Amino acid sequence: MASPDVAYASPNDGAPPSQPPPPPPSDTIYLKFLASNAEAGSIIGKGGSTISDFQSRSNARIQLSRNYEYFPGTSDRIIMVSGTFDEVLNATELILTKLANEFYAEDGEEAEPRSKFRLIVPNSSCGGIIGKGGSMIKSLVEDSQANIKISSQDNSLNDRLVTVIGTLQQLVQATNLILSRLSEDLHYIQSMGPTFSYALPYGVPNHGPNGGGKKLQNNKEEISDSVTLGVADEHIGIVVGRSGRNISEISQISGARIKISERGDFIDGTTNRKVTITGSQRAINVAEKMIMQKVASASSPPPPLAPEN
Repeated sequence: MASPDVAYASPNDGAPPSQPPPPPPSDTIYLKFLASNAEAGSIIGKGGSTISDFQSRSNARIQLSRNYEYFPGTSDRIIMVSGTFDEVLNATELILTKLANEFYAEDGEEAEPRSKFRLIVPNSSCGGIIGKGGSMIKSLVEDSQANIKISSQDNSLNDRLVTVIGTLQQLVQATNLILSRLSEDLHYIQSMGPTFSYALPYGVPNHGPNGGGKKLQNNKEEISDSVTLGVADEHIGIVVGRSGRNISEISQISGARIKISERGDFIDGTTNRKVTITGSQRAINVAEKMIMQKVASASSPPPPLAPEN
């Protein structure tokens, strides 16, 4: 079952929305959200025509989880949009417009219909959306005029759902504001990456030691395990890379999921941050080797200067 909502805010009626903030630098970012099977089919279109059109028009990449891979506790698939800030927003607006017209528009209604949009956000990034005493979420609501709810934290998951309810214009504005906020968060960039977040088919319980389990792939079972490395705090930057590029590349090449502990969360008795790698043994080995190479390059002393003649 979906987790209960704990953070909630509603707009003040009649207050005009303010202009969105300027977009962040044009590095690749990722946005994930939920869609029912019916909505996913609409996004794909006959023979993939709709998703191809959206990708061509926005220049963003749009990916969907398989039709049996659901977000835990739901029967909804995961949509991932990647590209620059503007590309992701353009693609998301195209998707929201199509879904609003097909699933929410009602003949005979004078008022503009209201839609629901559910974003997937890492636990570590939700605090930036809520803000101290709820100040940020209130600001987001006032600026977008949408209703925004954040689900309570489930200790078995690394992500929470941010549900936005409003008219099409309000959903687009809220997505702009939320993504602007998230794109400035290093933990968000680390967590989202170029692959889907879950090592198991969505909704399947995670059993086994160290949070490991079994991943079903092509009717074969592949053992999924987890290991934790200690990386010196001063070397985390080289592992992550600018805007998360290094860690995204490691995850993409190895096929492993990589999570880095927050600042101040060290392995006991050290100043080493926790780098947790999850996946098959082969994926873990590849990711571990690539991470250690990054750390070694940061630790290596500069080459000696050539002697003068």
